Amino acid sequence: MTNSTSAQKDPLVSWQWPIDLTAYDRSSALSDDERASLESLIKRFDARCSFWPEHARENLYRLLRPINDVLNHLAVHNSLRRRLITNTLLREMNYRRQSFWGWTQDEWIEFLRTDTGLLRGNYYRPVYLRQPLMACGYLLTEFTAMSAVGEYRREPFIERIFGIAPVQAAVDRVVTELQRLGFGKGGSVLCVPAAMYEALLTNRSPRLEDLNYELLNTLHQQIVATLKPGVVYLSRALANLGVIAQPLLASQPKLTRRFGAEGALEGISPEWRQWCRRWHDTSTLASATRQSIFYRLVHAGRWLSKAHPEVTSPAHWTRELAAEYVAAVLNLKIGDWSSPGREIERRGKPVLARVKEGHLAAARLFFQDCQEWQWIPRHFDPGRSFATPRSVRALIAPNPRVIADDIWAKLLWAGLNLTVDDLPNRRPYSEAPCYPLEMVRALVIVWLFAGLRSDEIYRLRVGCIRWQRGELTTANCQQEPPKDAVCLLDVPVNKTQTAFTKPVDRFVGEAILAWAQARPAQLTALDPKTGELVHFLFFYRGQRVGNTYLNQSVIPMLCRKAGVPSADARGDITSHRARSTIASQLFNAKEPLTLFELQAWLGHSSHQSTQYYAKITPAKLTQSYAQAGYFERNRRLIDVLVDQEVVKSGAVAQGESWKYYDLGHGYCSYDFFDQCPHRMACAKCSFYVPKGSSRAQLLEAKANLQRLKQEIPLTEAECAAIEDGLEAVERLCAKLADIPTPAGPTPHELGAVTPHALTDHFQVEPG
Repeated sequence: MTNSTSAQKDPLVSWQWPIDLTAYDRSSALSDDERASLESLIKRFDARCSFWPEHARENLYRLLRPINDVLNHLAVHNSLRRRLITNTLLREMNYRRQSFWGWTQDEWIEFLRTDTGLLRGNYYRPVYLRQPLMACGYLLTEFTAMSAVGEYRREPFIERIFGIAPVQAAVDRVVTELQRLGFGKGGSVLCVPAAMYEALLTNRSPRLEDLNYELLNTLHQQIVATLKPGVVYLSRALANLGVIAQPLLASQPKLTRRFGAEGALEGISPEWRQWCRRWHDTSTLASATRQSIFYRLVHAGRWLSKAHPEVTSPAHWTRELAAEYVAAVLNLKIGDWSSPGREIERRGKPVLARVKEGHLAAARLFFQDCQEWQWIPRHFDPGRSFATPRSVRALIAPNPRVIADDIWAKLLWAGLNLTVDDLPNRRPYSEAPCYPLEMVRALVIVWLFAGLRSDEIYRLRVGCIRWQRGELTTANCQQEPPKDAVCLLDVPVNKTQTAFTKPVDRFVGEAILAWAQARPAQLTALDPKTGELVHFLFFYRGQRVGNTYLNQSVIPMLCRKAGVPSADARGDITSHRARSTIASQLFNAKEPLTLFELQAWLGHSSHQSTQYYAKITPAKLTQSYAQAGYFERNRRLIDVLVDQEVVKSGAVAQGESWKYYDLGHGYCSYDFFDQCPHRMACAKCSFYVPKGSSRAQLLEAKANLQRLKQEIPLTEAECAAIEDGLEAVERLCAKLADIPTPAGPTPHELGAVTPHALTDHFQVEPG
């Protein structure tokens, strides 16, 4: 009893086709009586006679009965029925010599179109008669091409066909689901009901469960352009409701140059074009890489057409031709091998070294593959013949496009202080932003702190953060993480490495957690790299964030908020430049990451790739050089006593000593002590004043002595004598044994067999 009651209340469950077609004679051919009655009836109408011929109604009953049933279902007023029947359908059946049961789709369209049927045909009828006539064709025959007849009001038409309650129930169900996915009440949803009406009419049922993916896909290709987005949004709602397995893909924006377009392939021979296409379709490289190499091969084909038009196949190439091609690449100018008639800025300027390397690398790979796949015989070695010259390789070096520290700091501030008013792409017909603040903030924080590629950011999955506290790791993104927990980010598979986990700043985890809590439940989507059905993190309104959203919307928005230009001396600020900036900052930090640690953090398969992202700053290099202590190691201080009394009295001019270097065991009165080769192992020449002597005691007793320190540059041997111990001192003494002292005699002559070293009195210069 409960089931029957609910079925009566649900208009979709109780709905059935309003016209019983099995009760009619649906023969397409007209009988002799029907044809005669139609001809006599039309003659009377043309003569403005309103009386029907005798037996006409009986003879035409087979045709009039279903039409009247449809008009009764539509509740058409009696005053319109005669005009509708006599002046349109009966005239058309007489004209076509066939009943409406046999009309094709094209014949119904021709009859109902505004330019060939009702308004411009042999008889003029008001346009408001079209919908009842369309209903007759729809309910009685297989006619469903409503949009092909011209503009009409879809909502009242479908409500008269299926009933108001079933149609409204289906629309409310779809709109509610779209709003749950994140669509607003206006804007994008406005075109959904009209597209939904077309889908239901085409499917001949008001039930959503009767729709399928094939029907929606066909409708999306045939429907007018203004309703195409509505069909896509309808498919997303149906996919989330479980009616279809997957939604339709949104139409891609028109590209300025489609891959393989004829205009981009002009200027090359058809045979060379076939070879390039064959390689492109056979290679297993990534799609973007294959397309890039394909167009470089097209450029090589244009060079062939000008320099060697007789060469149209890679099998015709020789080592001499390869050498000529390398020389042409080295002299390449911008625009030399471009499409004919294409306007290019900076035409005639030399190309970059990386461009030359790209052309030669494409030729190397192309000929290696052709030889390896046995398409052509081996005439030469492509690796050697197309090798990049050393002069070109020397110009290619790691040069990460790091964003300046002041600009990066302002971008960080803008990202951490993002508000609703800053969000990009605010629609003029709605006060709500295009995406929620929580999602845009999470996207911005991930870009600013995680150091990911743009593809990795877009492909992050729900539950990609984990919190580690000591030995305990939790993956629950719905609870508040501990204050001392470390945030771990699960990075999806990238172009060089499998999925991995990296530590990130706590801001990243908190932003992702906030968005995960506000994110409406979405349907799984296909990961194009792994082929898995996953829940993407940045997924809203049934689709993933576009691949250009960061570069074209988010980053310009951050630059406006931060008050910085969107481009600097190194070019536009793009998503990938943040990766270089973060890597360089981690490499130049106070406690920096090593090259191999940075390689693991960035997700590189080779440390050589990491070198293209990490660059040592001049400040870091200066600090490291200063901490190496090169100057301090070769520079020492020694105590100096200055006798001010001798200086003031003028006795210095008479040759009296006034400056004494403290050697520990004595004093040296030689003015140029820093140039004396025996300063580290004094030979006790005449300039030597031993401590404890009367002269030294007299010097030390003076009250006007000034104590200073003087820098003494040391040689490697003298540094070793200070730092390496007794053996180094003995080696130094042996070297100085035959070198004269400032007084003239050598240490051997003075009898200084074991001179005293001054290792305890040379001090490292402070700070």
